[in-house]
Amino acid sequence: MTNRFSVSMIAVGAATVLVIASLFVIRTEGQGQTQGDLSRGRLPQRPARIDGHPNLSGIWQAANEANWDLEAHGPLPAPITQVGVHPLALLPAAPFLAQGATASVPGSIGVVEGGMIPYQDWARAQQKDNKEHWLDRDPEVKCFLAGIPRSMYLNHPIEILQGGKRVEMVFQYSSSGRTINMEQVDPLPDDTYNGFALGRWDGDTLVSTVTGFQPGNWLDRSGNFTSDALKVTERFTPLGDMNAMLAMWYEATIEDPKVFTRPFKISMPLYRRVEPHAQLIEFRCQEFVEELIYGHLRRQQLVKHWDGKTLAIDIARKVSPSEEDLYEKHYLPPAWRQK
Repeated sequence: MTNRFSVSMIAVGAATVLVIASLFVIRTEGQGQTQGDLSRGRLPQRPARIDGHPNLSGIWQAANEANWDLEAHGPLPAPITQVGVHPLALLPAAPFLAQGATASVPGSIGVVEGGMIPYQDWARAQQKDNKEHWLDRDPEVKCFLAGIPRSMYLNHPIEILQGGKRVEMVFQYSSSGRTINMEQVDPLPDDTYNGFALGRWDGDTLVSTVTGFQPGNWLDRSGNFTSDALKVTERFTPLGDMNAMLAMWYEATIEDPKVFTRPFKISMPLYRRVEPHAQLIEFRCQEFVEELIYGHLRRQQLVKHWDGKTLAIDIARKVSPSEEDLYEKHYLPPAWRQK
């Protein structure tokens, strides 16, 4: 089995090159862009097309609740809840109680065409179980790469760098990135979180077909998941004026015969960040979760008690299995878990 951490480090190392390149592009695009220009309703000049195709270069970000749950959902007091005095009166589970309203989940009309993800029966049961154990299982909690399509709608900006033979995307989250190859190249030697993407133009729409995924990718924080049979077909379509493109329409058709009964589509707008000096800010969350993942290996645990004005919270760790055993138990669904 491929080690999750080694694959993550390879992806992060490759992304570092993309991040360095992006810094130069940001400064070039930002020339001439001032607060005064924006206040007068003018955007800096940028090429409308590159090699005859729409210029998608820039910094983009989703503005929706898809990373909480792709499906329509009402607001919740916390990502994990428990029943209060009435079955319909949900309360935040203990890990979120002290966070109050900041732990709440906003409601959403959803981004799934048709409303519901078409799970196989066993997989819908697995998704519900994943949601109940979100804090232990979501790859995002431990700063694993978010995968495709999830990386496109995390609450972090994305920079697109468009060239003739490839389109590079740099993700602020986890300082990671991906490449959409616009010519035929050999697939990657191993499966990865972000897969292997081949692109083409369909008129003014960039189409990307992504395969070669590592198992265990989640689609959001509600336990929606995929397998290594995942195939994602993405479409990036410009909206509005090509000379001052402020939005594009993102669609992803998700196929996974091991998990779903049929392909389904999600769609949403991505918005271009136009504020002066817009740029990606380094977010190496690997460092932020070291205490969570490895803190129990210290001779003396550093994070174990918090004493607030109204609450005192103690952290007690369970004895956990090895990383590989944890991966087998929580990330691989029963239908295709190794025997």
